[in-house]
Amino acid sequence: MADFRNFINGQWIATGKTFENRNPADNSLVGMVHEAGQAEVDAAVQAARAALQGPWGSLKVQQRVDLLHAIVDGIDKRFDEFLEAEIKDTGKPRRLASHLDIPRGAANFKIFADLIRNVPGESFGMDTPDGGRALNYAVRAPRGVIGVICPWNLPLLLMTWKVGPALACGNTVVVKPSEDTPATATLLGEIMNDVGVPHGVYNVVHGFGPESAGEYLTAHPGVDGITFTGETRTGEAIMTAAAKGLRPVSLELGGKNPGIVFADADFDKAVAGIARSTFENTGQVCLGTERVYVQRPIFERFVAALKARAESFRMGDPFDDDVDFGPLVSLKHREKVLSYYEKARKEGATVVTGGGVPGMTGPLADGAWVQPTIWTGLPETSPVIREEIFGPCCHIQPFDTEDEVIRMANETPYGLAATVWTQDLSAAHRLGAALNVGLCWINSWFLRDLRTAFGGARQSGIGREGGVHSLEFYTEMRNVCVKL
Repeated sequence: MADFRNFINGQWIATGKTFENRNPADNSLVGMVHEAGQAEVDAAVQAARAALQGPWGSLKVQQRVDLLHAIVDGIDKRFDEFLEAEIKDTGKPRRLASHLDIPRGAANFKIFADLIRNVPGESFGMDTPDGGRALNYAVRAPRGVIGVICPWNLPLLLMTWKVGPALACGNTVVVKPSEDTPATATLLGEIMNDVGVPHGVYNVVHGFGPESAGEYLTAHPGVDGITFTGETRTGEAIMTAAAKGLRPVSLELGGKNPGIVFADADFDKAVAGIARSTFENTGQVCLGTERVYVQRPIFERFVAALKARAESFRMGDPFDDDVDFGPLVSLKHREKVLSYYEKARKEGATVVTGGGVPGMTGPLADGAWVQPTIWTGLPETSPVIREEIFGPCCHIQPFDTEDEVIRMANETPYGLAATVWTQDLSAAHRLGAALNVGLCWINSWFLRDLRTAFGGARQSGIGREGGVHSLEFYTEMRNVCVKL
């Protein structure tokens, strides 16, 4: 049985308070997690602050780059260990985790190592009142100790998406992984020690939110910035905590993302794209589609085609290579998703497919399984259409005109992502500009260039990460003015 300890100042720290980590596929016990209290969080923050003044703070950029590349090599060498840990934590199929979670988790270190080595600075010459000249140039300094609060849906990928640029910029981090998925953040501590990252640069504290590691970390005055991916309500609590001391936040929060399919779209590609954006990772993707709008001439045909896709998924042991649909992350989360399935039924939705729990056999019968589900017939005011469910489900609504679908798509407090399917280039550009989201995909979904800006609008987040945009959060820009 695994023993997930806190990783503080390069050491493994046990506590007297533990909680269970269970495999969502069969509810089997994976191991025990040591919950960090206020003392452990304080020790982690102090270690991170001390590391800024130690060897880490004096490294040249190229030396940091070399260490980050060594981390990538370390993850690659222990790929199978990271893969097994991620599958046991999340229940996601091997074929997904092996092609997305672990490779991207490693790539996040490389992309930001290469960025920090090549990012240009800025300078401005100016005339001075006395007839002379002055030169202004910018210097980027690390922000300091970064608190990293991670979600459970893509544990390694989204954690390194934050830790990679933080370390590349010379910061130190204290990571609080989700209580549901502690494994890969813990395992990464072994890599840090193996490749010689100075102690205190990377720290991990386990626990929950209120009155636990999450609250202690976000309220700690020694933390200089907080980055978080997760639900909007938690983001609001973090922002409130960060207000004391005026510490900056980077928040990627919830969404209720629209998928829009015009009648002129490549039909087969649109069906495949919406099926992926709705059901991949059992619908547990912040960028996923839960509201689908289909132009009326192809509405019935599209509903039938997406139904066939939903019913073609293969459920089973996530370690089997032919399985492409896993459980939800926990039985607790399944309760939430099933509550929306019940709301849809009570509100009179037409259940096109799914709507319940599949009949799994053997040990898998105890897992957090739900059916991929499609509804039609609900009004736009329904909670099923207004609120984030974070499960493998969508509601499909017909539309007639471009203006109508833009209005429906934007009628939400969220603004994270959208996917639009059309062969009309002009319409595509109009939709890209009109939809109030941080990311809009045209004839694609989850196609990511890591150099581009990533983040949400309105209640879907604050700030942008990715490429040089990450530097705006993970560094402080200083101006130096030299009178010549």
